[in-house]
Amino acid sequence: MPDIPTFDMKPVYVPDEVLEGLKKLPTATVYGAVRSFGSTLCVCEGLRNFTPGKKMAARAKTLRFLPNRDDLKSDTPSGENAPEYVAMGRCGPGDVLVADIQGDAKTVVAGDVKLLQLKMNNADGVVIDGAIRDLDVLRDEDYGLTVYATARSLHGGPNASPAEEDIQIQCGGALVRPGDVMVGDDDGVIVVPSWMAAEVLEYATEHEEVENYIKEKIAAENVAPGKYYPPQQESFEEWRRVKNERGL
Repeated sequence: MPDIPTFDMKPVYVPDEVLEGLKKLPTATVYGAVRSFGSTLCVCEGLRNFTPGKKMAARAKTLRFLPNRDDLKSDTPSGENAPEYVAMGRCGPGDVLVADIQGDAKTVVAGDVKLLQLKMNNADGVVIDGAIRDLDVLRDEDYGLTVYATARSLHGGPNASPAEEDIQIQCGGALVRPGDVMVGDDDGVIVVPSWMAAEVLEYATEHEEVENYIKEKIAAENVAPGKYYPPQQESFEEWRRVKNERGL
């Protein structure tokens, strides 16, 4: 098995080439690597991909909603300086807006008008621990966004309002810090801490290669998967030899 590296657990900027590499891997394989590195609460539970077939790996720009109260509203900037617009303004290519609404399906982060800012900025998508609306418009007008949310809703924001941005939040029970990488496909979405993203890519890439090699051997020998799966240390060592022999 690959060695587990020692980390300096400080946030780092994750470059685009790491994001592109993570997009090529099944999220389940990335999940296994993140868990192996000790980050066990990494799954955004209860969220689904409302843009089926789209894969995502993008840096998190965070937004937190809080329960509505008049004093909170009076203290929160409005208009162009409102937290949601500032958060969306931070998003560009390779970034995703991640919103914490604590699973409230009657509060939506935005609809097609507000999310137009993400489209204009060429952001990658939104991950919402709450509801999304105007999804048909986002699809029909090709906003280019990957969308994860708990539900679709007609509601606006009767229960909560956007209050804070660029802070650490929770999303589906997982901690999300600004700059973490959100990786998702149709199986779900997970959080990869920024400081382990490059090593996760390396670990998960080899693990995926080994699993594909094991599938090749199972089919060639017509044996039960249990003969080689789950992969053991000898499978990794054998694959490294074979990979070198094949000039890969």
